[in-house]
Amino acid sequence: MARLSPGLRKRARVLRSEPTEAEKRLWRLLRRDALGGFRFRRQHPVAPYILDFACVAARLVVEADGGQHCGSLHDRERDAFLE
Repeated sequence: MARLSPGLRKRARVLRSEPTEAEKRLWRLLRRDALGGFRFRRQHPVAPYILDFACVAARLVVEADGGQHCGSLHDRERDAFLE
């Protein structure tokens, strides 16, 4: 796994402080062991990407992409990398 750059960590921190409306709603559902004890992290960096939500123990990623991402090359590349 690639090492996390300080810039990627800083960007993840900024994204956590400025969530989209969809991310706010999802976080209310995922936080504090709300799903059977599984713990999620917000804006979790996995070089070279920052994942919207990740449950490390279950190796599960939840992306809250809006219409602006619909079928984008970047999203397809990210999906292939994560699979």
